[in-house]
Amino acid sequence: MLLHNYSGFKIECGTDEAGRGCLAGPVTAAAVILPDHFELDLLNDSKQLSEKIREKLKPLIEEKAISFAVTHLEPKIIDEINILNASIKAMQQSILKLQPTPIYIIVDGNRFKPINNIPYSTIIKGDSKYLSIAAASVLAKTYRDEYMDKIHEEFPMYNWKKNKGYPTKEHREAIAKYGTTKYHRMSFRLLPEQLKLEL
Repeated sequence: MLLHNYSGFKIECGTDEAGRGCLAGPVTAAAVILPDHFELDLLNDSKQLSEKIREKLKPLIEEKAISFAVTHLEPKIIDEINILNASIKAMQQSILKLQPTPIYIIVDGNRFKPINNIPYSTIIKGDSKYLSIAAASVLAKTYRDEYMDKIHEEFPMYNWKKNKGYPTKEHREAIAKYGTTKYHRMSFRLLPEQLKLEL
């Protein structure tokens, strides 16, 4: 059973990101403030849910949330500041878009940096413990998947519609064959040693 609140403060937001381990596409974060008596069957850590259920939950979360926001940070920024900092920055930017401003922040994982002096706690596996983090994980994942489906049209040979930019065998083979795109994260090891790109 997911818990409603961690801090005891009424305006608490949960935040999470998606796409951290991908070779292409943005890292996407969401932040969500839920009302006191929020209930939503099936809501859980987005990784535990099928795509169909996530798609079904997305509009329900948006409709019932007091406030929610989503941020995409592009590969260029990821390459400049590294994926951990980019993940945190995407979460911070999402939090800054929330109305009202949260009094407390709960973050999935174990790393975060303070934003506007709002107190926060990092919670390992928070997306399977707290409703607001689970809701943020669903929004981050569904918005990112939509983004990957869209850029798939531009570069169908990488099959991002299916792999969403994750390092699947098929994705790596396409990089070896066609090279990289503006959506690839150049600071990541895009190919194993045996498939070196001729640069």
